[in-house]
Amino acid sequence: MTPDVEHLLRTEVPQVLGALVRRFGRFDIAEDAVQEALLVASRVWPTDGVPENPRSWLIRIAYRRMVDLLRTDQARRRRERHAGMSELAMRDPTRQAGPALETDDSLTLLLLCCHPALSPTSQVALTLRAVGGLTTAEIAHAHGTTENTMGARISRAKQQLARAGARFTPPTDADRDSRMNAVMQVLYLIFNEGYTASTGDALTRVDLTREAIRLTRMLRASLPDDPEVTGLLALMLLTESRRAARTDGDELVPLDEQDRTRWDPELIREGTELIDSVWRRREVGAYQLQAAIAAVHAAAAAPDRTDWPQIAALYLGLERLSPTAPVRLSRVVAVAHAYGPARGLALLDDLNRGYHLDEEPLTRQRERAIRAHLLEMTGDTAGAAALYREAAALTHNQVEQRYLQRRAHRLG
Repeated sequence: MTPDVEHLLRTEVPQVLGALVRRFGRFDIAEDAVQEALLVASRVWPTDGVPENPRSWLIRIAYRRMVDLLRTDQARRRRERHAGMSELAMRDPTRQAGPALETDDSLTLLLLCCHPALSPTSQVALTLRAVGGLTTAEIAHAHGTTENTMGARISRAKQQLARAGARFTPPTDADRDSRMNAVMQVLYLIFNEGYTASTGDALTRVDLTREAIRLTRMLRASLPDDPEVTGLLALMLLTESRRAARTDGDELVPLDEQDRTRWDPELIREGTELIDSVWRRREVGAYQLQAAIAAVHAAAAAPDRTDWPQIAALYLGLERLSPTAPVRLSRVVAVAHAYGPARGLALLDDLNRGYHLDEEPLTRQRERAIRAHLLEMTGDTAGAAALYREAAALTHNQVEQRYLQRRAHRLG
């Protein structure tokens, strides 16, 4: 399947799923029907070509499979409490789906998946699957857990939605506010998985970063006065602006070695204007702080002109708001650049004693890579080489793995 077809399918998932949920009222079964329609498309489209109206094609296939799944479900349960809208839909003797709607259901699905009946972790996982189109393995990596555990969690989340009687309707203002943190976390995780893919032979997955930015633009259009939504969009744009310079052929290029003329000036301009527009407000959130850090990087014409003390201070503020292992590890990097590798190593040792960053699933690989780099800066080449090899063994991204192995080989 070509990248264009894969991106088209991912883009259409929320629209097809929204059409089925709106008609049948059964999110749990509709998601299964859509996945089966996608499997059919992945087999048929590469040989027969993409249909003239792919959304209608997918809705038609998913609709028929949905009816079959509902009949099987009802025959097994022999109960009427789940029928409702489903029986009305099945009375159509032609079993044909209605015309494809031109509305974008992505945001409504985001809010549905972040239903208050679900735990925050389940909200994020289900939304990544149903709206972001990530595989269960990708979602598991983003949460630092196993694929089997995440698959079971997603199944339970769909069952909880069904039991809660969740409807495909716009939430109230109060309800929307209570779900917004989970929605933003979902979009953030989708973007991160795309910017540095957890597996595969490519460093990035442009389809995911592009989708995360699209959904976040949509979110900001709905909530233009929310500073954290604006900060999240600014963060994505400023980070994405560096994508073209992160690789040279199939090799990874670290930030301080990147050709900054390849950074996207339009994304930098838009992202900087967005964060500047909300930075002076009284309350500064985690996404705004991360966007501010990205803006400081973007403002530096050369690596040696980066204001690392300011970045270190911003990371300290971010750690107070979001005391996570990845944030703590990023502060180590900033402190090392601002005040020297010995200071960075001392901070890393202190954080490992208190928070075990070297054992955390989300940071144990990067902790070794960062420690290796700091040891290399201090002249401990043997220790650095050993840690680069350890870090390479812990990543499933082949581009990153080759980069770390090359660093180790260079040191001997």
